[in-house]
Amino acid sequence: MSEHLNMEVDGDTPPEAFSEPLKSLWWLKKGRLKLGPEWERAHAICQQDEGNPDHDWVHALCHLIEEDFGNAAYWFRRAGKPSENRDVAAIWNEIAASLK
Repeated sequence: MSEHLNMEVDGDTPPEAFSEPLKSLWWLKKGRLKLGPEWERAHAICQQDEGNPDHDWVHALCHLIEEDFGNAAYWFRRAGKPSENRDVAAIWNEIAASLK
């Protein structure tokens, strides 16, 4: 299990040592996995490196949170991940556990 599952989101910004996909996950967690300014920041990070499977996977999660299921399914396909699960928290955990 990854140490990222219990990441703290108390600060104003994610740790610099985090990869960009992890920073995006940090913003999503800070925003309580809901739409809002934190979601916007996470989404912007994902868009910076489209085509990178980790970015695309987090991008899919962003659109799942947005309840744009068609767009989420597209990004899940691009990331090579299944799109049937719509449990946002479970997917966040899966991504956090897999990222370095």
